[in-house]
Amino acid sequence: MTTIPKVYSIKNTPKETLESWFRLMTLGRAIDDKAPNYLKQAIGWSYHAPYAGHDGIQLAIGQIFEKQKDHLFPYYRDMLTAFSAGMTAEELILNGISKATDPSSGGRHMSNHFAKPEWNIHNVSSLTGNHTLHAVGAARAIKYYGEKAVAISSQGESSLSEGYVYEAINGASKEKLPVIFAVQDNGYGISVPKKDQTATRKVANNFKSFKNLRIIHCNGKDVFDSMNAMTEAKKHVLEVGEPVIVQANCVRMRSHSNSDRHDLYRSEAERQYVMEYDPLAKFRRLLIRYKRFTEEEIVALEAEAKVILKAAHKAALAAPDPDPATYPDFVIPEPYVSEKYPDGTHQEEGEKKKLIAGLNETLKAEFKHNPDTFMWGQDMANKDKGGIFNVSKGLQQEFGPERIFNAPIAEDFIMGTANGMSRFSEKIRIVVEGAEFADYFWPAMEQYVDSSHDYWRSNGKFTPNVTIRLASGGYIGGGLYHSQNIEGALTSIPGVRIVYPSFADDAAGLLRTSIRSRGMTMFMEPKALYNDPKAASVIPDDFEVPFGKARTRREGSDLFIVTYGNTTHHCLEAANKLAEEGIECEVLDLRSLVPLDKEAILTGVKRIGKVLVVHEDKVHSGFGAEIAATIMEEAFEYLDGPVHRVGSPFTPVGFHPILERAILPNTTKIYEAAKKILAY
Repeated sequence: MTTIPKVYSIKNTPKETLESWFRLMTLGRAIDDKAPNYLKQAIGWSYHAPYAGHDGIQLAIGQIFEKQKDHLFPYYRDMLTAFSAGMTAEELILNGISKATDPSSGGRHMSNHFAKPEWNIHNVSSLTGNHTLHAVGAARAIKYYGEKAVAISSQGESSLSEGYVYEAINGASKEKLPVIFAVQDNGYGISVPKKDQTATRKVANNFKSFKNLRIIHCNGKDVFDSMNAMTEAKKHVLEVGEPVIVQANCVRMRSHSNSDRHDLYRSEAERQYVMEYDPLAKFRRLLIRYKRFTEEEIVALEAEAKVILKAAHKAALAAPDPDPATYPDFVIPEPYVSEKYPDGTHQEEGEKKKLIAGLNETLKAEFKHNPDTFMWGQDMANKDKGGIFNVSKGLQQEFGPERIFNAPIAEDFIMGTANGMSRFSEKIRIVVEGAEFADYFWPAMEQYVDSSHDYWRSNGKFTPNVTIRLASGGYIGGGLYHSQNIEGALTSIPGVRIVYPSFADDAAGLLRTSIRSRGMTMFMEPKALYNDPKAASVIPDDFEVPFGKARTRREGSDLFIVTYGNTTHHCLEAANKLAEEGIECEVLDLRSLVPLDKEAILTGVKRIGKVLVVHEDKVHSGFGAEIAATIMEEAFEYLDGPVHRVGSPFTPVGFHPILERAILPNTTKIYEAAKKILAY
């Protein structure tokens, strides 16, 4: 292990610097001690994770952070980190008691989650360590744009047990990214001791074999050792261009949080022991012992801290509470609006193109349109191959490996770094293949959920500008993990647009709108239609389809069929068969599930009266249930019979073609369901 230069010591550090540090540590600890009282007085701060015992490393993290240049991702115990990085005492209390003027989230996020996005102190979730991936994504942008800056992920040692933290460190070392992983080791994950987390006493050493990664250990209780470690880490990242793990040995002087009782799992002797290692008390003794300050000077600074705390407390209490009328704000940003194609239709003149060509050509056009567009995923760019289905074929050759590249087989890493990279600049647009097949996306769900409420949680200060492409659905003989649909689960999560085209032109138009819009879009691609001639259509070069705008694929007056994706074509085939019998069915292709074109659905119901809802996913809890419920609630009096649904049974999709045909909806099943409802 290399020696860390002793830039800071009790003897050589300027007095004004020592005074600044002592002022921060004293006032920070005073707020830390006062926080539980707010809960006792029913004022707020119902979640508080005390940082006492982490003072040295948290001071150091904040001191090396350069606001609006570096990117800091603190965790829920990082009060002193945020304070040292420049946030004020009043801002910390505003967060703690969840006021509308809290710069972190305006009272929307749990207390003790400190942030100031305009300074690049990022709003992160409560999911331990998942912001590690965001730091790696931000570091990727820092490197790409040539900034002399670092991303800092601050977290507890138990977070290193999470698989996605491994993914983050692996990705950072592979890409040689400018990121510091500051690990604050207090020996416990709530009540779980470190020995139950890992066999390695110094958990950072689990990563010793990683190439392009430096590991630094320091005493997180000691101000000077922590400052030297973090200073050296930042110097190494900037000069050598490699990530660094700084593991800081700390103590947790109090319970994990105000909902925890550490006396139930820590002996009195241990609790007394950690109190004796109080970093603030040690720093105070050093300042006097080495005659850098007199007792009188120290007492004066402590008195000053009490005055500042009193003023901050008074100001924060006077701040407004969140307005309940604002809860619908910032669920999802306003999308890009097409002026030329406001209803998402066009003249059907010209050469028809297949769906896969529409996607590929649109991606190329958008990468030319915005040079700050990036794409990665699995099998994305290896020689002449471009994605598992070749949707991205030729993109890396045209736009280079810095903008189009392969990711590790780690779906959470793909999603998490997309979130993080988009935090670097509003101009960035990211497209990812979230998984090779939609039913492999589940490992990325923690990042999907986290990203879905970033815009709401940050009170409108940040939204991931990310389009997630997923090859979805069956009819390819893929069976489990290759032929199943997941949109029924995804549509229950607010904050993400979800589109599911059926034809090449809609696929191209929706993809363009997705990439150009702010916010996150889940782009479901019916892979069975990639090269199917029946999905081919004329595609204008600049075609755009708005979100939440359905398209009538066939007009009729006897039965109203609502559908999307693969089953759109089965519905059209069934409608044509019924037309031979003199029955005219109208087929509405939703194209967009979130937002949903309720107006088009209700208009059709009111005009026709009999309704069939068709989709490929399971009938049980499938998206068709939402459509049927909407019709029953808002257009019941117009119905001439019950709303009928066609979809898959409540089973997985089988692999053998016989099983797949038995499970998935098809033209015959839709025809028979239509005849049944028409006879009602």
